[in-house]
Amino acid sequence: MRIVLLGAPGSGKGTQAQRLVRVHGVPQVSTGDLLREAVAQGSPLGQRVKAVMESGALVDDSTMLAVIRERLARPDAGHGFILDGFPRTIAQAEALQSLLAEIGRPLEAVVLMKVNQELLFRRLTGRRTCRTCGRVFNIYSAPPPVPPPCDGRCTAPDLFQRPDDSEATIGRRLEVYQAQTQPLIDYYRRARLLREVDAEGDLDAVATRLAAVLKDVRAI
Repeated sequence: MRIVLLGAPGSGKGTQAQRLVRVHGVPQVSTGDLLREAVAQGSPLGQRVKAVMESGALVDDSTMLAVIRERLARPDAGHGFILDGFPRTIAQAEALQSLLAEIGRPLEAVVLMKVNQELLFRRLTGRRTCRTCGRVFNIYSAPPPVPPPCDGRCTAPDLFQRPDDSEATIGRRLEVYQAQTQPLIDYYRRARLLREVDAEGDLDAVATRLAAVLKDVRAI
């Protein structure tokens, strides 16, 4: 299985990717995690990433591709991968296509997780994090149990909203996503790789719909 998951912040890509990992035994390749890991390892590539990040610039495409190439060379990615967070632009999609062609492992599908914009906004602005245990809740759809808070792990709920989950920030993030991703959706549709999934509702129901659109994508 070699796929890309596309979707706006809050569309459930990460949750569904982890389910696919358990079912198919292939790794979720999250670019954010990869960059943090590279910096922590202190390898020459990691030092390169660190220098870019410390300068306040965005990691350039060539560096990002180098990080992905290194990750896909690991044994656990031998049977496939689930790309989450990359590509974000047409240039990145073209660079990824070239990389995967070079290593003989082209994409089998690109799945778009579709969620209504209003629901996305509600999901993201409703997120709250427990300052004590770090667990994430949603005041609309998954509030902390009372009593006890945090499933008994904390003596009192101390929830806060991350700055990047404010209404103004979320609005900007969704605008950027729409502007960047629509051309990418069109790109993969022309390449006949795009599959679309209704990502609203119960997690198990979404997982079932996702499995249905991937039924012809081989497992290990």
